[in-house]
Amino acid sequence: MLVRRLAEAADNRVAPNPAVQVRCVFEDASLLAFDKPAAQPVQPLTCRETGTLMNGVVARWPEVREIGDQPLMAGALHRIDADTSGLVLVARTQAVFEALRGQFAAQTVKKTYLALVEGSVAVGGTLENDLVHDPTLPFCRMIDVRRARQRVKAAPLHAVTRYVPIGRTSCGNEERTLLEIIIYTGVTHQIRAQLSFAGMHIVNDRLYGAFAVEGMAGHCLHAVAAAFHHPASGDDMEIRTPLPHWALIA
Repeated sequence: MLVRRLAEAADNRVAPNPAVQVRCVFEDASLLAFDKPAAQPVQPLTCRETGTLMNGVVARWPEVREIGDQPLMAGALHRIDADTSGLVLVARTQAVFEALRGQFAAQTVKKTYLALVEGSVAVGGTLENDLVHDPTLPFCRMIDVRRARQRVKAAPLHAVTRYVPIGRTSCGNEERTLLEIIIYTGVTHQIRAQLSFAGMHIVNDRLYGAFAVEGMAGHCLHAVAAAFHHPASGDDMEIRTPLPHWALIA
């Protein structure tokens, strides 16, 4: 008779996997920063998952495995969607984790993204929505509570997104606009949902209404920078990642 061993609470940790390559863009005694590729999750959903960014991180910086308040985040201070590329910050000590999470909670961390959207966008603007998970779908997609097709029980989360066009390009007959985006909140799918509500679909973001792009991994949204107070020195700092290939518009 086969007896399966059930996972213990102590097993609920990120498994180190040195085969997962990571791109570290900043390192000091307090903090690590990584440039995550599109189509890679930040952290595993179970201790058996081994292909995420954090599986590669804990293989090289094992001290982060015990950091934070969620074992499977392993010190990661925030998430970005699997299909979004770019910056992920990781604390190296519990004190740094708590200090920086406090800045995220106070909405004092300035997060800058780049998004390539379908069509031509002439001017910038500010988008404000109260977002909730669409209760009619079995998977995660955000909607504005005012557009809900049925009664929503969950409390809406207010999201503010500022954007400005900084470049234009084309693909065949399709115009595309490169947007620089600033957010201080961190609502699930915030940028993707709000841009789509405004008729600006992120290239290849099929969940929010964009056309599919053959052969493209992920969608054209990149977390390019974060600005905050360094948790040890108190100095103002900004960490940036290299631009993705689709953002290199002359």
